[in-house]
Amino acid sequence: MGSNGLTLDAAGRLVLCQHGDRRVVRQEPDGRWTTLADHYEGRRFNSPNDSVFKSNGDLYFTDPIYGLLKGIDDPAREMDYCGVYRLSAADGKLMLLTKELTLPNGIAFSPDEKTLYVSQSDPKKAVWFAFSVKGDGTLGHARVLADATQWTARPHGMPDGLKIDQYGNLFATGPGDVNVISPAGVLLGRIHTERTAANCAFGGDGSILYITAT
Repeated sequence: MGSNGLTLDAAGRLVLCQHGDRRVVRQEPDGRWTTLADHYEGRRFNSPNDSVFKSNGDLYFTDPIYGLLKGIDDPAREMDYCGVYRLSAADGKLMLLTKELTLPNGIAFSPDEKTLYVSQSDPKKAVWFAFSVKGDGTLGHARVLADATQWTARPHGMPDGLKIDQYGNLFATGPGDVNVISPAGVLLGRIHTERTAANCAFGGDGSILYITAT
């Protein structure tokens, strides 16, 4: 099943959410893999999907079921929920932040890191959530920033990967390709890729957007 979300740590090392191996790993300069997290409370993850670093080095990531061959009914599944987690840079402890999302997917921080955005790729409730981030890094109140459920009839896909620009706007893949959403939840526009867009990332000085599409 390969890997999914990719990011870089402060040292420039590649950190991957590995669907097939059901873990989050880091690639060292010599090419070796270091497992950062592969289980919680003795049970293997479903299939880590996407991740983001906070400026203090804490790693936040989502764990839906898309890397399991039979999805929610896969016999290899050990979790009875899909979680959002935080791996502490200070002590290496893993914390379950929430298990209330049915299918958490893309994840990103607002520029001031006071809000954590998580996309939910559930056709019954296809939304982007905005969580308040507490001083200790845990999550507080959650609100629906934007609801894409009514858009799922249009091509293409469900809420998936997302990135935040310097003004706090979301560039969120999902129904309608790449949706540009303000921090207030207003749809500012769309970038039409004419095929299902899964993820995106800013490059250069932030004026270039790279998009992966089927």
